[in-house]
Amino acid sequence: MHSKIPLKWSVIILVIAGATFSSAIIFIAKDFCANPILPMSSSLPQDLRQVRAELPVRLVIPALNIDATIEYVGLTLQGAMAVPTGPTSTAWFDLGPRPGENGSAVIAGHEGWKDGVRAVFDDLYKLRIGDKVYVEDGQNATTTFVVHGIRTYDQNGDAAEIFNSDDGRAHLNLITCEGIWNAAEKSYSNRLVVFTDME
Repeated sequence: MHSKIPLKWSVIILVIAGATFSSAIIFIAKDFCANPILPMSSSLPQDLRQVRAELPVRLVIPALNIDATIEYVGLTLQGAMAVPTGPTSTAWFDLGPRPGENGSAVIAGHEGWKDGVRAVFDDLYKLRIGDKVYVEDGQNATTTFVVHGIRTYDQNGDAAEIFNSDDGRAHLNLITCEGIWNAAEKSYSNRLVVFTDME
């Protein structure tokens, strides 16, 4: 992924907010921008500080020597999931579940950064079934996930399963670009997704 990735990959995702409320969101993943992690502050109410402390802050994948910070992103004005601001960090889609909560948490990372600079998910395709993925939160608690599947999607394909699950389990799905670079559209032809389950 480059700093901006206009994708034409459209998919409806379901974001659950509580037991009885849900809303459909169009995921277009176009013209990404990222939101920075908000620092902890002693001036915040205790309950708010606690919530922020339990948010994910670090992604670790030993098999790929990845140890990356996690930014928090939502949707752009075009209805796109934002991605990290730079090549070495990752981005958690904070309109979905947190890693470790029931449902499918999604973390994106760049691949193929400009000027030959290495990006965090350059080697994501090397993951294998059974590899471990770890997410650390602001309280230094670590949640472990195990890779159970890897799939490539066409940029225009239906990828609803990446953001939505209803099996009552906790999943973490990692996403990046791959395939052929289209200079005119400034986009790669495919999306690589690694599916993991909480251990």
